[in-house]
Amino acid sequence: MTDVLTRARQSFATAQELGVKIAAGFDADSAEDQGKNARELTAMTKLGLPSTEAIRAATVNAAELLGKSEDVGSIEKGKFADMIAVSGDPVTDIIELERVRFVMKGGTVVRNDLERKPN
Repeated sequence: MTDVLTRARQSFATAQELGVKIAAGFDADSAEDQGKNARELTAMTKLGLPSTEAIRAATVNAAELLGKSEDVGSIEKGKFADMIAVSGDPVTDIIELERVRFVMKGGTVVRNDLERKPN
């Protein structure tokens, strides 16, 4: 496994040096793993990809490489408004993306752990 991880680190470094666009994608292999996409981003940073690039890989780069930039990948007027929010800064701690507190899908809030509850 050490050899595999070493080659993965080298591949990420080489891709960055060459300007290769890296995209993140996640296929859950079980119902339990569904919705755990952020684990891939955490793994990418452990292999040497800066957190900003890992976030870009899951958003703007993935949208562009799938030919979907007009609809998804960034927060802009006219796009699908699929987004998440976390309490901390994922640029300084990528694991924050594994602690989702708010989810909006198509402009509709489907989860909001940030909302204050009345006493």
